[in-house]
Amino acid sequence: MYKNNKDSILGITITVVLLILLVFISNINIEKFSYIGNAVSSLVVPIQNGLTYLKNKMSGNNTFFTDINNLKQENMNLKVRNSELEESLRELEMVKSENVTLKEELDLSEKYSEYKSKAAYVIDRDISNYSSDIIINIGSKDGVAVNMTVIADKGLVGHVISVTDSTAKVQTIVDPASSVSCTISSSKDGIIVKGTLEGRSQLKASYIPIDSELVQNDSVETSGLGGIYPKGIYVGTVKKVINKHNIADRYALVETAVDFSKLDTVLVVMK
Repeated sequence: MYKNNKDSILGITITVVLLILLVFISNINIEKFSYIGNAVSSLVVPIQNGLTYLKNKMSGNNTFFTDINNLKQENMNLKVRNSELEESLRELEMVKSENVTLKEELDLSEKYSEYKSKAAYVIDRDISNYSSDIIINIGSKDGVAVNMTVIADKGLVGHVISVTDSTAKVQTIVDPASSVSCTISSSKDGIIVKGTLEGRSQLKASYIPIDSELVQNDSVETSGLGGIYPKGIYVGTVKKVINKHNIADRYALVETAVDFSKLDTVLVVMK
């Protein structure tokens, strides 16, 4: 009998619990589930966003390294292109220099068309306190001989003092051993100009006639005397007159027309 009473109480308890659950379920507001879902979403979504960010970040890193490789290749290509442009520029400068030289040669030939001449280039210099010689690239096989006059675009350079088959040595007018018979443009008086030790563009004019009125900036030209230089080749300009107690000892400093430090193209007057 006790067992039957126990089973009855258990059955009643289960029945009551089921009824309570049915009542609870029937009275639940479905919107509460939405709130719960929203709460869960608020927790899950940031995690999803974080994972998505990490994924994108990893993909971005791959692109970053790819971009670096591309930039390295572009930089290498630019360096190669820059080297090619520099080489082209050097070639252009060489062509430009050759054109300038050829133009100088043409201008010289036209300027001194009354002379039979041959163009040459300076290939070496022997410049010291006691010598001012230059070497040119033509010699005896080109018809060059000792004592031939050498001129440049601006004026007189000097004369040939020795030759080989393919070269010639020229004593310039600024050499201390050089001596040139000249005339002064304003008075037509004769003077002698010599090279000096003081400078590479300066000559000393001496044997000035006593009655000569030497004027600064007077032009000085070859007189044609002496058997080497033709008459009328421009030598330079009087820059300073140095007077002495004895007027016969006065002299003048003449600045050469030719800049010997930049001399490159010359003409040899063929006799």
